[in-house]
Amino acid sequence: MRHAGERRVGIVSEDGQSIAPIALSVEEAAHGVAALIGKDPAALETLSPLPLSEVELEAPFPRPFRNIFCVGKNYHAHAREFSRSGFDSSAAQGEVPAHPIIFSKVPETVVASGTPIIIDPAISEAIDYEAELAVIIGKEGRGIRAEDAMDYVWGYTIVNDVTARDLQGRYSQWLIGKSQDTFCPMGPFAVTADEIDISDTAVTTWVNGEERQNANTRDLIFDVPTIIATISAGVTLKPGDIIATGTPEGVGVGFKPPKYLRDGDVVRIDISGIGTLENRVTERRP
Repeated sequence: MRHAGERRVGIVSEDGQSIAPIALSVEEAAHGVAALIGKDPAALETLSPLPLSEVELEAPFPRPFRNIFCVGKNYHAHAREFSRSGFDSSAAQGEVPAHPIIFSKVPETVVASGTPIIIDPAISEAIDYEAELAVIIGKEGRGIRAEDAMDYVWGYTIVNDVTARDLQGRYSQWLIGKSQDTFCPMGPFAVTADEIDISDTAVTTWVNGEERQNANTRDLIFDVPTIIATISAGVTLKPGDIIATGTPEGVGVGFKPPKYLRDGDVVRIDISGIGTLENRVTERRP
């Protein structure tokens, strides 16, 4: 968050009306929630609470240290709808993948809740939304066993894996279509791992008030321990790494005709126990 021109990290009150800044140095606070990873929660000193209405919320990780790891086609119904879309370069695996499909988004895609998603019709006219639960890694690990994976999780947040579908299909890989500027809204908050039950967490998306996605994390094809084990098999995960776990059925490309995002649309994503991420779509002007 920002208050009086300074970046701070704070703890939101249970009623959601105020936020208590944590006593961190300017250098630590610059990293957002990453500054808390590895610290003893009981040892954190908080300052006088501020009304939430008086602060500017930023993404929990204003600039992640590394690319955001992402999982494709990880809900059964979405895997089927995307395989039928014509943009699925992984279709050779079949509708439901046998192994997790891993790709990434560059750190500069991250924006806060309330910040515009900028679309450029000269580049793409097939912009889609994807609501996702994101895992925050809390300690370094490589070759992590699935049965140990949850010990490496610090917490969770929400991301919108905004995607240019035509670019995704054109280049037969997903980095460019997923990594356009502003294509990873994140937040509004991060919660510690004990705050939610990710085996039974609701994920809902509305566009202009119309419900588009309504699912539960129990519908994941590959659960969080499997995802962590897959990525860490040869790739060292580090504190502050973020893993987006996949989106459920109901993305724009799944409709006939597709319901892509347009100038002025408002995307609202709610994940139980975390909060509501909301962003307006704004067309880039020449």
